Amino acid sequence: MKRCIRFVGVTILAASFAAPALAQEKAATVRPTKLEFTTHTLPNGLKVILLEEHDVPVINLQIWYHVGSKDERPGRSGFAHLFEHLMFKGSAHVGPDEHSRIIEAVGGFDNAETNDDSTDFYETFPSQYLERALWLEADRMGSLNVDEANFKSERQVVEEERRVRVDNQPYGTIEEDLRAAAFTVHGYHHTPIGSIADLNNATIDDVRAFHDTYYKPNNATLVIVGDFDSNQALAWTKKYFDGIPASAQPIPRRDTPEPPQTEERTVKKSYSNTPLPAVVIGYKMPARYTPDAYPLDLASNILAGGESSRLYQTLVYKDQIAVQSAGFGNFTEDPNLFWAYAIMNQGHTADEGEKAVLAVLDGLKAQPVDSKEFEKAENQEIAGFILGRDTDEEKAVALENATVIGKNPDLVNTELDRYLQLTPADIQRVAREYFIPQHATVLVITPAEPTH
Repeated sequence: MKRCIRFVGVTILAASFAAPALAQEKAATVRPTKLEFTTHTLPNGLKVILLEEHDVPVINLQIWYHVGSKDERPGRSGFAHLFEHLMFKGSAHVGPDEHSRIIEAVGGFDNAETNDDSTDFYETFPSQYLERALWLEADRMGSLNVDEANFKSERQVVEEERRVRVDNQPYGTIEEDLRAAAFTVHGYHHTPIGSIADLNNATIDDVRAFHDTYYKPNNATLVIVGDFDSNQALAWTKKYFDGIPASAQPIPRRDTPEPPQTEERTVKKSYSNTPLPAVVIGYKMPARYTPDAYPLDLASNILAGGESSRLYQTLVYKDQIAVQSAGFGNFTEDPNLFWAYAIMNQGHTADEGEKAVLAVLDGLKAQPVDSKEFEKAENQEIAGFILGRDTDEEKAVALENATVIGKNPDLVNTELDRYLQLTPADIQRVAREYFIPQHATVLVITPAEPTH
């Protein structure tokens, strides 16, 4: 299926984690080229970021609408994901699916994705077609065809996507079950895919109201990266987007912060299509771009950065009690969960997995990581950071994340400095602060009993 949905949050862009003296030495040689972008805001509130890169005659254009699954009301989940699909079903001057065909006809490609915090549309194409791409995006922003036929057809597509990617996948609903237990009032309680029941209960009026609220220029950020002239690009942007009215009212946000968790929660599930026991632990952690997100990001590398990582080495390689084990942070706009999990080998229980995972996490708390492990992790982060700026698309994603989620596009050029100040003691500190039972939600999974 062409459209895609990102279920688990975006990992923070990697960087260097050397101790201060070594960090300063490495920074001079590994620091990525500064992104020299310009920012603009149209009278209707549309944010515009332009970054000229003339190495190849290609452009990546992205529009992120600051609406994701966390903005959906209870009983109306899946609307943001639905609009990821509906945005390709035609507008005043573009027929159903013609947007993609026009981009593909000039040698480009396009796609979209939905996550907790935003709905993102992007295309890469030869640079001489920038004006055409801007016109296409403006036409669907200003005149999307949200009618009953499109709603019903794309609802069926979304429902089928859910069956394939969630309902019929082994362990496919663990994220939903973990979130539902971990979050009581916040929008992260449910995942972007939404529920079939909610979509079936929705009316065309519900869907139109959601569109008219969030898919407006004052809730969107346009980023253009590649081979173009900024003055010309800005002139075309104004030409096609200026006439689109902003929303009549301020963009509403669900003001439902999650209450502090004070005790461990345990949920037990049995799935018919799950062959092996598993355990997933979700620890409450701070939002992306906050100070503690950076040492937690490095902790995820130490725990799960390849086959030499602590969880793999302990549970999979040495003890051989698990077929898979990992840990990662779901870094999002609001505080979310740090995951640590294990899928057990035959003959081993979820309880064994939980004890083994906790023992590995306790190792991070007991003492700072040694210099060799720290350097390996930081080198992996450096490589990820540098290689993550190779393409126009990757640069555009970095700018969009910094602007929409971080509220500051300059973060693309300053985040590395936050990493460079870290030491092994910072990893130990955040492990002690966040990897504790009071912050934990434990999902225990057992195979269903065979039916006769």
